[in-house]
Amino acid sequence: MDARTHSEEAYTARAPEAAMPSEAAMPSEASHVSRRILRLQILTIVWMIVEAGVSLGTAWRSHSPALFAFGGDSLIELLSAAVVLCRFRFELNETRAARIAGLLLFVLAALVALTSGLNSLGYGEAQRSPFGIGILLAAALVMPWLARQKRQLVAITSSAALKADAAQSALCAYMAWIALAGLLVNAICGITWADPVAALALIPLILRDGWIAVRSSKLGCDCCS
Repeated sequence: MDARTHSEEAYTARAPEAAMPSEAAMPSEASHVSRRILRLQILTIVWMIVEAGVSLGTAWRSHSPALFAFGGDSLIELLSAAVVLCRFRFELNETRAARIAGLLLFVLAALVALTSGLNSLGYGEAQRSPFGIGILLAAALVMPWLARQKRQLVAITSSAALKADAAQSALCAYMAWIALAGLLVNAICGITWADPVAALALIPLILRDGWIAVRSSKLGCDCCS
């Protein structure tokens, strides 16, 4: 009896020590996930700066409504990526920024409609744009990969802001393909009205982007209340 009692007491004394590594591993795992999110958002921000700069600059030179729509949306997505970065780096409340981003997307949709309408009426005919085709093709390949990476982290963190940002990255890829189709038709066939038509086709996606941002901000308010 004494040997058995001594063995049980020794096991009881060792049990908390055996549990300590697994408990200590949880904060380490959370820290690893946060670092992955930060690296991914920094990569997203760098890419969106390039994407928006090239798209808007090329849109200005070639009078392309499709590139203007795509570049404007890229600017809003840059803001969204920055908000998520601050959310996990500085514990920022993303509610107000997400709402502002959504409202800016609605304004962008109105500007795209106006620009496309003026272009269709002959005010500034869209020109061929090899640089625009190049950046759209790159975005069509890069953005789906970013969206997949963000969705994997959403499954771990359950972050509403990161989920909305992942949805915007996925939509950006669809927008790139639509705008690319318009620019290619214009470049190959010389059909200038294909560019503003592609821009008009992007408006529903821009509005959906805005709705996602506004809806995520409302979810954020509900979570905080």
